[in-house]
Amino acid sequence: MTYPPGPPGPQGHNYPPPPPLPYSTGPDQFSTQPKRSPALKWALLGVVVLVAVVVAAGVVFYLARDRGATEASQVRSGDCLTDIPDSSRVLYVKTVSCDQPHKGEVFAVLQMPDGDFPGDAAVVKYADKCGPELSRYAPDANSESGVQLFVLYPTADSWQRGDRTVTCIATSKNPRTGKIG
Repeated sequence: MTYPPGPPGPQGHNYPPPPPLPYSTGPDQFSTQPKRSPALKWALLGVVVLVAVVVAAGVVFYLARDRGATEASQVRSGDCLTDIPDSSRVLYVKTVSCDQPHKGEVFAVLQMPDGDFPGDAAVVKYADKCGPELSRYAPDANSESGVQLFVLYPTADSWQRGDRTVTCIATSKNPRTGKIG
């Protein structure tokens, strides 16, 4: 029992009241950082998404490109190709030593003059120089059965990127080993 007696209340425990909550000594540790605006959050998210897209595109491009492939505009006379492209837009070709089985051999790389794109007809006419070049490269090649000409030449789009290369390739239906002629 306590003195002076208090008001009558429920019988049971007589615990003292809990201590008061401590007073705040300043801002808590979580509110010290400045609030970011929603625009900044969206901008950061946009940058993250853009970086992810660029990385994904790079990975897709890397995986889609054949190992050992060479840019079509970088092949040189004497290079041999495992296959002849079947597309009108050729970016890469797979080169191999001419001692290995191959279906084509680059025998001339001609440079068209600079200037505005001359048009498809003029480019095809310029590519007619490949025939005489084959006779100079391998005089007996024209007498070999199955040897045909294939030409890679610039398009209006590739011309805009500086491509002026006409690549002359001797092809054979069946893979061959060794140089032509």
